[in-house]
Amino acid sequence: MGRIVRTISADASVVCSAIDGRDIVSRIEEIHKTSAVCTAALGRLALGASLLGFGLKGDNDSITVRMSGGGPAGALIAVSDSRGNVKAYIQNPVVELPLNKLGKLDVRGAVGTDGTLSVIKDLGLKEPYSGQIPIVSGEIAEDITSYLATSEQVPSVCALGVLVAPDLSVAQAGGFLIQLLPFAPDEAIDVIERNIKDMQSVTEMLSKGMDPEEIAMKALEGLEPNVLDDLEVNYRCDCSKERVERALISLGNDELDSLAEDEITEVKCHFCDKVYHFTSEEVLALKK
Repeated sequence: MGRIVRTISADASVVCSAIDGRDIVSRIEEIHKTSAVCTAALGRLALGASLLGFGLKGDNDSITVRMSGGGPAGALIAVSDSRGNVKAYIQNPVVELPLNKLGKLDVRGAVGTDGTLSVIKDLGLKEPYSGQIPIVSGEIAEDITSYLATSEQVPSVCALGVLVAPDLSVAQAGGFLIQLLPFAPDEAIDVIERNIKDMQSVTEMLSKGMDPEEIAMKALEGLEPNVLDDLEVNYRCDCSKERVERALISLGNDELDSLAEDEITEVKCHFCDKVYHFTSEEVLALKK
């Protein structure tokens, strides 16, 4: 079980959300059988999407974050609901790269930097909101920060970390997202900058036993922060046979006729690997 916490400064001008998502990233590794660098990359994107989704207002709102940077990992996708529950997918789950010059997993090398980060928000309106920026880092947290500043004009600080053990298990995973509202005073910005400078990496703080509330409170230290929300958060796929049926219907009658030539049509969910089976009769019954 993961945990996500949101804090707010006393003057309500700065908000910080923090997440302990080790269980989420462990589930990602379990489902997708990712190599170490892909676990780190997809884990960071999933945690970033969770922090972004946690800021949505409506119960049925969702956010999809996609990175396609031309790297060997291919496209990475993460989808979060408004409570921070998230699901994720990576095109190429096994990539082996040398460590980067800092001796860490080369997430930038796996993701690539020649491409885009795109965000789609489904807020229950006629058309979803979408925004897209060029990838600036490939390390993911910096790209989310850039997206918020460029597409939503929200000054932000995002930090994400995934620590993978030698046996490929997830030792620590988490992150935080600080967002400044338009009326945030310059003094608050100065305080945030000092706090960030003094904070260790997310995985170091988690390894020392800090929980998301402590991390979020430390990020806003000096601004008299209070806790707004404290929720359980999970890897959660909302696939169903009905959703798969709608996807099959969208293929059109000709494609359904082709699929019905097989006795059984098998459809696997990209996000959770659950397999759905349809008989030829069931496939034909979907024709419009």
